[in-house]
Amino acid sequence: MIPFIYSCRNLLRRPGQSVQLISGSSLVVILVMLAASMNQAMERTLAQTGDSRNVILLGAGSEESVERSEVQSGLDQIVAGSIPGIIQTMEKPAISPEIHFNGILNNNGIKSQALVRGVRHEALWVHKGIRILKGRFPESGEIMIGRLAHHKLGLENSALQVGKMVELSGEELKISGVFDAIGTVMEAEVWVPLQDLMTYTQRDKLSCVVVALASTDFIPDLDAFTKQRLDLELVAIQETQYYAKMSRFYAPIRWMAWLCAILLSIGALFGGLNTLYAAFSARIQEFGAMQAIGFTRKAILLSLIQESCVTGFIGSICSFLIVLGMLQDIAFPFSIGVFILDFNSPILVLGLGTGIILGVLGGLPPAWNCLRKSLPETLRSS
Repeated sequence: MIPFIYSCRNLLRRPGQSVQLISGSSLVVILVMLAASMNQAMERTLAQTGDSRNVILLGAGSEESVERSEVQSGLDQIVAGSIPGIIQTMEKPAISPEIHFNGILNNNGIKSQALVRGVRHEALWVHKGIRILKGRFPESGEIMIGRLAHHKLGLENSALQVGKMVELSGEELKISGVFDAIGTVMEAEVWVPLQDLMTYTQRDKLSCVVVALASTDFIPDLDAFTKQRLDLELVAIQETQYYAKMSRFYAPIRWMAWLCAILLSIGALFGGLNTLYAAFSARIQEFGAMQAIGFTRKAILLSLIQESCVTGFIGSICSFLIVLGMLQDIAFPFSIGVFILDFNSPILVLGLGTGIILGVLGGLPPAWNCLRKSLPETLRSS
């Protein structure tokens, strides 16, 4: 066996080529980890959104998008008098009539698409993960901002603090509070009093009604209600199932991220192959001399693959420093919310494995090509 230190020294003999290979490997590893982190963040956020005991009543045929749903105003009162098992808070049923609306929010001339939810105070009883961090629940003429909404809107966080004024649907509104809902898509939303939003958008119908049940055992009662009241044209879906469907709906986009990472990896691999072909070809006489003093082709082949793997390993370490130092906990805005990138241990292991695999795949073909010649031919090579 050829000592491992020999492979390491060869990298220092040609620093320009080594830096090129390490940079290419690092770029590929970053792209692979970024794709993995984006996919994981989207899946995790959608999985954490919702409560299995909450049921959304939507207009029939609108199961895929609450924004397109329409149900009659006053449905919450009908449901409260018809369904058993609804959680009671302060002697009132935990039912949240809501409007979900993609509106344009104007902040000092900067217009952005906002995820707007029209709600009443009962929404805090239904969506139990909501915590008001600053200020209070909005009254008429006010709005409440999710703590990650500024990422979705492309604004500075300072522009959406309590007391600031913004424009929504042509109306000047005051920010009354900031809320969070850790790990859910709701953290990127803008909450508006329901009656105000119905006035601003000139709507007389709701998007949905969310019902908080004491137990999932009462869900069949709600299903039976939607089947009995055909005049209401309703469909009932668990809140967690709704967001699971949304996750499946966006699966093609997640696969596109993987596809882009794979294609770029293939391009970088071919670039590395060309560099290593040139580097190993220039050392053919060196390989012949090593065979002449007793080293086998297998030992030389393994040594060359080690060189390539070392560059992949160093590239992975460099990529770890970059993603953990610059991309960790970065907010990634998307159409349905904001996702927080997290480069956890499994993703780092994936990155390290990618770097090593690139080293093997990039080093094996050029190394084998240079060692195919016979010893006399190798020694005569110039």
